[in-house]
Amino acid sequence: MKQIYQTSLGTAYQADANDLLGSVESDSVDLIITSPPFALQRQKEYGNKTEVEYINWLLSFGPQIHRVLKDTGSFVIDLGGAYRRNRPVRSLYNYQVLLRFCEEFDFRLAEEFFWHNPAKLPSPIEWVNKRKIRAKDSVDTIWWMSKTDFPKADVRRVLTPYSDRMKKLLENPELFYQPAKRPSGHSISRGFDNSSNGGAIPSNLLQFSNTDSNSVYLHLCKKFGIKQHPARFPSRLPEFFIKFLTEEGDMIIDPFAGSNTTGATAEAQKRRWISGDLVLEYIAASIFRFATDRNDILIEQVFKSLMSGTNGSYEIPRCINTSRPNVASFAANPI
Repeated sequence: MKQIYQTSLGTAYQADANDLLGSVESDSVDLIITSPPFALQRQKEYGNKTEVEYINWLLSFGPQIHRVLKDTGSFVIDLGGAYRRNRPVRSLYNYQVLLRFCEEFDFRLAEEFFWHNPAKLPSPIEWVNKRKIRAKDSVDTIWWMSKTDFPKADVRRVLTPYSDRMKKLLENPELFYQPAKRPSGHSISRGFDNSSNGGAIPSNLLQFSNTDSNSVYLHLCKKFGIKQHPARFPSRLPEFFIKFLTEEGDMIIDPFAGSNTTGATAEAQKRRWISGDLVLEYIAASIFRFATDRNDILIEQVFKSLMSGTNGSYEIPRCINTSRPNVASFAANPI
């Protein structure tokens, strides 16, 4: 386990997930949110396992996850769907992961979420593109688990904008709403309360396109010829759960951080964070997510130093969204 860099609120490590979690104090974490490598049939460069191996591998982190979470904390895991090998039928691995976490470690399923990525390419090719006997898979399951029945949560922090019709209803409820019996037979006797709550309560279907072609991270990876992480999720995904389930100053951990979308998003929301990934190149390149001054020469120097380890770890001294960090200070402040 090696510290690679730190910001004013967080630290990024090259580390195995169990080592990372094992270094954290018990009952100290407010949110663990992560998207581990999926149990896909075709091997990926960032690593994955067969279906059965994957379930057991993922369950091996359960004791540490349960130990470090506060009783008010949450564990959110994004798991993509998969098909059985050479068969047009779905794997149940993501549901088995959920059931076993709840049965073996006494987690509760606080709520299931579904991330719809409308930009996802049609897959699997054999069943969708070639034989055309299945629709494309564009939804990931996201399990929100907790140690107790009442984890910290406040849906008012993630309200969605009102629709145009709802805005009209709020302006003139008598014109657009009359109490009536529903088709179900349920009778609504009271009138519409036209007080605004600042937005609508979101559903558990989250629609975020995974398209960030103009991000600083991708620009710098391309400019310096660095391999970008192949399985990034959009910042809006961790942002939703960070706002929903934590408050400023809370601690967030991503043990399978990849390009550290979670850490950068947590920093922007003024939460403390710890991130880790086994691949040094991925976690070192994630420093690009904090490089808002865009002094490319200095940024490249910092990345090379992080990769070589010649100057140890580096500190990014200021929060990315409250001020513009001076990239030169990356190389000037070894820790």
